[in-house]
Amino acid sequence: MATDAPSDATPTEDAVRAALATVNDPEIHRPITDLGMVKSIGIAPDGAVAVGIYLTVSGCPLRETITNNVTEAVQGVAGVTGVSVELDVMSDEQRRELRDSLRGGKAEREVPFAQPGSLTRVYCVASGKGGVGKSSVTVNLAAAMAADGIKVGVVDADIYGHSVPRMLGTADARPTQVEDMIMPPSANGVKVISIGMFTPGNAPVVWRGPMLHRALQQFLADVFWGDLDVLLLDLPPGTGDIAISVAQLVPNAEILVVTTPQQAAAEVAERAGSIAVQTHQKIVGVIENMAGLPCPHCDEMVDVFGTGGGERVAEGLTKTTGTNVPMLGSIPIDVRLREGGDDGRPVVLTDPDSPAGASIRSMAGKLGGRERGLAGMSLGLTPSNKF
Repeated sequence: MATDAPSDATPTEDAVRAALATVNDPEIHRPITDLGMVKSIGIAPDGAVAVGIYLTVSGCPLRETITNNVTEAVQGVAGVTGVSVELDVMSDEQRRELRDSLRGGKAEREVPFAQPGSLTRVYCVASGKGGVGKSSVTVNLAAAMAADGIKVGVVDADIYGHSVPRMLGTADARPTQVEDMIMPPSANGVKVISIGMFTPGNAPVVWRGPMLHRALQQFLADVFWGDLDVLLLDLPPGTGDIAISVAQLVPNAEILVVTTPQQAAAEVAERAGSIAVQTHQKIVGVIENMAGLPCPHCDEMVDVFGTGGGERVAEGLTKTTGTNVPMLGSIPIDVRLREGGDDGRPVVLTDPDSPAGASIRSMAGKLGGRERGLAGMSLGLTPSNKF
């Protein structure tokens, strides 16, 4: 494909390589020149450039994206009259070198977020019972933070009730494996991993404690997260195996409790948050979801699930833990929040100024602004595994 105004000068290899340095791998988010993905550069006398690119794996799902990005970057070099891209696949040795480079020489299956000096803020989004909108809150907090330029990842740790991929817009995405390292898909600027990406169709996951622990361990250690500012873990409801495993694997993780205004839900949410006393974790705050329905006719707030549940949970946990547990905010009932979850389009992006969107963005600002300041048996998770 010719450029609109080609130069008479033949492009140099240095100029082409400099252009390629602006192309990031869409999964690793680093320049392809730094990752050893540039196989060759050929420049013809007439200015036509042929670029050879190594893909990390055969059948890479983002091969077209890489081809288009390389083509666009090289076309911008003065003197280039045409660009062709030839794709190849890394050898096993090249993949091992890439893996070792990404890990920075650190031991395999080491949970980076639990290491001294980690700058990643880890939030465990918890609830006492299901159906309070915990996953919706997690996804929208993550999307809002990413929209503000914060580097965010989400672990869908609700193994039995995984729903984050659909809500975030990665329902059909699959991770890519480089040796024993897993590259997570991303959407709306958020990296995400879920057991749903490794199971066929809508098959249920029927596991007990040890399997759940090892799955979470691999999500934290074997997935290449890069340099995250914030990692959100969408926990299953209650105080079961996953909550205990998180406390063991990432003891510095903080708990974010989600409840509805209903007294019955608040009591259970307070019970779930109280696990922090036993695990020695900090509760960062309480979010009240479904806090009233604005009447479409008169704008008066209808308290469908009652009032005050969030405040009661915050006050109860403050007494239980002996530390201040703030009420971070309330999210009103909004059809657009539900629709965005079904469509994979978070309301904080589609309707950021809606009552629900504005509330979540405000809380994301509080949480996101605070950032910066797997040993044992393997499950053998790969994108092609069938459980």
